[in-house]
Amino acid sequence: MSSHPGEQGASGDERLSTLLYNMNAVQAVASAVEGTIGPKGLDTMLVDDDGNVIITNDGVTILEEMEVRHPAARMMTGLARSQQQKVGDGTTTATLLAAALVTEGATLVQRGVPVAKVVAGMQAGINEALDQLEKAAVKIGDFDDERLFHIASIAGREQEDIARLIIEGARLIGLEKMKDEDFTFSELVTAREGTDNELLHGVLVNQHPLAKEMPVQLENVRMLVFNDALAPEEIGDEALGTEAGFQRYLQMKEEYRRNLEKLLSLEVNVLVVDKSCDSIAEEFCTDHGILVLQRVFKSERERVARHTGAHSLKRTALGKEVNELARSVGEAGHLLFDDNLGQVRVIHGRGVPSATMIVGASTKEVVGERERIAKDAAAAVQASLRGGYLPGGGSIELFVSRHLEKWKTSVKGMEGFGVDAVAAALRKPLSQMIRNAGFNALEKIEQIKAAQAEESRESIGFDFDTGDCADMLEAGVVDPALVKLYGLKSAGEVSQAILRIHTVIRKKSSWKEE
Repeated sequence: MSSHPGEQGASGDERLSTLLYNMNAVQAVASAVEGTIGPKGLDTMLVDDDGNVIITNDGVTILEEMEVRHPAARMMTGLARSQQQKVGDGTTTATLLAAALVTEGATLVQRGVPVAKVVAGMQAGINEALDQLEKAAVKIGDFDDERLFHIASIAGREQEDIARLIIEGARLIGLEKMKDEDFTFSELVTAREGTDNELLHGVLVNQHPLAKEMPVQLENVRMLVFNDALAPEEIGDEALGTEAGFQRYLQMKEEYRRNLEKLLSLEVNVLVVDKSCDSIAEEFCTDHGILVLQRVFKSERERVARHTGAHSLKRTALGKEVNELARSVGEAGHLLFDDNLGQVRVIHGRGVPSATMIVGASTKEVVGERERIAKDAAAAVQASLRGGYLPGGGSIELFVSRHLEKWKTSVKGMEGFGVDAVAAALRKPLSQMIRNAGFNALEKIEQIKAAQAEESRESIGFDFDTGDCADMLEAGVVDPALVKLYGLKSAGEVSQAILRIHTVIRKKSSWKEE
């Protein structure tokens, strides 16, 4: 068994060695993103072996693209990925919180506080902090609330054109759909080189027509969507080798030709297909002016079906009666194929209203970053509509930290040290933002704490331009409550898991067993 520091034994010294080993790995991950946080944060350049470059300050992008091998460090990248998937923003803050919790916890263990007491106290402190954050959250009434634009602008790196595009897209989708937990608004964002920002009242399909002779522009669209190939039913090679099997194949093929005629009765002029379209259907559709889009991604098929009101079918559905098949037809006002972008636009469907936010980019080098920025803004807007907003700029975290310093007196025994660890960790995001702006973090944190206490307002934070205290709500610096809640909860779970590890053992490789 090969080992890292602390891999072999279970003695106190060895357990501490493992903890410090993991702590160093976690701190290394946090250091990769800490310079990007806040209004004065800078970008990171990621370079691969081929010299390809990504320039970004998006935390999850940095963590996913950088090379990470240490198991504890990989837990941190998993945290960022989970934060991104769940709420779409706040990955850097969650990473810094987790690293700070591990560091504070490891320091307490070094001082002789049992790990179990540290973890129990941390969990109590996190629960209290989450409760305080939930109480402080302010709901957003509708799309005209100015706070919503501020949230989109902050998450969108102060790019107001993107913020406006996202807000208009959300307005088109509607409040009820935006609050649907199964709906991911950011998936409707795409970026394209050489175009202007555009809000499309419909959906995009990234596919070319099957044949050049097929129509590229249609009015009064009537569509069928197939989660299958468009071809006759399959018959096994063994059965096909028999006379009866071959006759059955010819019969099915002829029946398939007759079923295609139903498309004309239904006045269908667009087919969206999961897999391939066979030559019989291709020839038939070309002859009758029917557009076929084959090998369309599942997410795009589902989006088109929802927007047009179509019901997805299997190939066998063509065998149904025409009046029954008609219930599955989707409709839209207009369809257009853009040859330059290689996309089909389906606009004004009769089903669920949909919006596609097309973000323009001047060059191909910035397309990816513009799309990431817009997706962050979209995720932040949706999170705010679901869970409200909180004062930003690290102010609310500092307020909750101050609250925990008083609240810990209600916690018995050594678990109070764990509450102290949470209070210290909550100061980390604001402290790092102050450092990134070029100020003394210790001095400014104390100034802000005094101002919050004097004015009894959790929204007092820091003006990163002037170096003075400022009210974040008055300045329009607000963040989605769900982003902060999920980030703290996840950071607590990951940090506690790392603190509980007492030894690291390398698993034997499966090829060695063989």
